[in-house]
Amino acid sequence: MQGRNMTRWRDPKTDPRQEKKSNLITPQGFDRLQGIHDHLSRIKRPQLSTKVGEAAALGDRSENADYTYNKKELNRVIARIRYLRKRLDELQVVDRLPSDLGRVYFGAYVVLEDDDGETLSVRLVGHDETDTARHWISVDAPLARAMLGKALDDDVIVAAPGGETHYIITDITYADQNG
Repeated sequence: MQGRNMTRWRDPKTDPRQEKKSNLITPQGFDRLQGIHDHLSRIKRPQLSTKVGEAAALGDRSENADYTYNKKELNRVIARIRYLRKRLDELQVVDRLPSDLGRVYFGAYVVLEDDDGETLSVRLVGHDETDTARHWISVDAPLARAMLGKALDDDVIVAAPGGETHYIITDITYADQNG
């Protein structure tokens, strides 16, 4: 049987989605998640509850598209609030700089240069803060794991589907850049 809920079986021992994610987050990322939680709890959920109540008062719920849509949206918001509440309790805010600023650790902005001379700038952040547009990668990502603890001019070798990729660390900073 084929369907949208059918997925192929993956061995839990080798499935990367089953790997334990770190619970590290920057203070800015924590504040952002807290703000989303507060907005959903204090503004979005009451608005949707009111809409569901008004739509339910109109009568037959089985043919009421407004009721059905808003009820689904309310359930989605409640699930998101529950997830954020649990996640915020688990997170560990990293609000201080490492003792050795010459090495790559959590929160670092790193500039890498590959064998062709092209540069790549990334920041190591928590799983909840990743942003491809800003080149913020999870500290759990293979590239980040390969960089952790390395110093300026160290080689970074990352296993990629097309083979190994080699980089050299050309800059490490911890100052907030375009934060």
